[in-house]
Amino acid sequence: MRRTSVRTLLLVAVVTAVVGWLVVRFVEGRGTYLPAVPWVVDVAIVALAAGVFWAGWVVRAYQKGRRPGLDPIRAARTFVLAKAAALTGALLTGWYGAQVLAAVPDLAIEARRDRAVAAGIAVACAVVLAGAGLLAERFCQLPPPGDEDEPGAERRRAAEADGEAGASA
Repeated sequence: MRRTSVRTLLLVAVVTAVVGWLVVRFVEGRGTYLPAVPWVVDVAIVALAAGVFWAGWVVRAYQKGRRPGLDPIRAARTFVLAKAAALTGALLTGWYGAQVLAAVPDLAIEARRDRAVAAGIAVACAVVLAGAGLLAERFCQLPPPGDEDEPGAERRRAAEADGEAGASA
């Protein structure tokens, strides 16, 4: 599986923002206004970003040789989680960005301004989530073959040397 590109995330965010803006304008045109984004959403998004970053950091620590062992399935799951977090961050960025864009014409109204600020903070938190996902994906990337810094390189060289010594004897 390949890492998520920033271009893909930007495309997802822009498409979601356009569709979200159309949905918000349609709903508001019928007289229904979305509530402001509660602060607990921001906390949850940032907590998720921290969890994804931590999971990626564990994989990075293993690759740097600072952690004795790591289940390969856990590393693969961490990569998938990081990819999902990056895409979710892009989707949430677009959705909350659409809410900000829909409120921009009415910023003189205090309630609309408060909704725009709350959605803007949620956009920032969603960007943090997408960034944490991209960073965790990078942490899960395997070094190229033959890289001397990979964990176990010394043990592998020692085993190869023992094999050569045994073959020549």
